[in-house]
This record gives sequence, structure tokens and C-alpha cells, in this order.
Amino acid sequence: MSPMSNTRRPWVVGVSGASGTPYAASVIRALLDAGESVDLIVSRAARLTILDETGISFRDAHWRADLAQWLGRDEKELDDVRHWSAGDFAAGPSSGSYPAKGMLVVPATTGAAAGIALGLSKDLLQRTASVTLKERRPLVLCLRETPLTGATLQHLVALDAQGAVVLPASPGFYAGGSTAQELVDFVAGRVLDAVGVRHALYRRWSGRLGEAASTPGGTPETGPRRGE
Repeated sequence: MSPMSNTRRPWVVGVSGASGTPYAASVIRALLDAGESVDLIVSRAARLTILDETGISFRDAHWRADLAQWLGRDEKELDDVRHWSAGDFAAGPSSGSYPAKGMLVVPATTGAAAGIALGLSKDLLQRTASVTLKERRPLVLCLRETPLTGATLQHLVALDAQGAVVLPASPGFYAGGSTAQELVDFVAGRVLDAVGVRHALYRRWSGRLGEAASTPGGTPETGPRRGE
């Protein structure tokens, strides 16, 4: 066993098939910028969504090149990213003994939320989320759906009761975001805030009215302040 395998503790990022793959890309880029290790699980449906929203194919055999294109990064910057196929139930994150810090499901479909709430484990994404809950590690679901049915609301309440953070993809405009990417980054930043990962994705609320209008682009402030 290599020394790296003894010390590496990644954040698992699960990408499900909801519209909103830019949220996932922003979260992954920010995790890498923060010096964090990333384990990536992309569901089968998410591959279709990535192709539809970006024109980029995500293939198991070429995942590194495809991920680099998706993130707009050089492949050399992805040395601390590990990809697991969604159908691989023997993957590391499927076990509670695998040393992950926690899991971020970005974006999360209502179907994925239901499967996780009920413990269905129909694919590696859902299985890893169930493991994250049973091991009492941080789990954040960035839900991207509207409107919500009563059944979905009950699933979200159940997830909250199990210790998950349910974080709808709802951008805040007080940060001064004026472009689609700035609004995406706001949501990604809130996902990272929920697990205490430092980032500089958006300008934080300071208590002074009018700052968003007077600060072009909503200049980010470095570092999260949990509870804001």
C-alpha cells in the first residue's frame, strides 16, 4: 500500500442527471483550487445532461481528457482526481472503511434524493451517499428541481432528519452576480460553505446595504464563514 493511499482523504462529488452541470463543474474546480482531493461519480443520466448542456461526452475510458475539457483545465491539474464508474459497486467509496471526508451531490435529482432517503443504493452514487450517512460524514444534496411534489418534500425532510444538508440550487442576488457564471458560483460556494471548504466564489454579505450595486461583478471575499 502506497503512502498516498494512507493519507489521501477525498471529497466525493456525485453528479446526477438533473439540469445544472455547471454547478458541479464550479464545485470541482473550487475543491481543486483549495487543494482538496476529489473522487468523482457521474451517473449514466448525468452523462447525457453534460453532453446536452456542454456538448462534451463523458466516457469511462477517456474520463480524464473529458473532465479536463469540461472544467476548462489542463489534465495535469487533475492528478488528485479519481473517477469511479457509476455501476462499480466494488469501488472504494462504496465501503464505509474508505477514508472519504464526505460527499457532495451536485446537482441532485429528485430521483436521486428519493433513492438516498430510502436507502435504495441503485447505483454507486446512491450507495456512496448511503455510506456517507451511516458513517455520519457530511452529505450535501444540491437539489435542482422546481416545483416540488409532496413526495419529494417528504424525502427531503427524511434526508434532513438523517443528517444530510439539503441545499436547493437557489442563487442569491445580494452578492452582486450579474452573469450566469456568477450565479452558478454563488450556489457552488454555498455548497462548499456547508462543509467548511475555503473558496473565493462570491462576495459575502457584510451587513451594508447597496454593496452589490456598487461592486461590479460582486467581488468575492476569501474564505468561508460558516453560519452566514
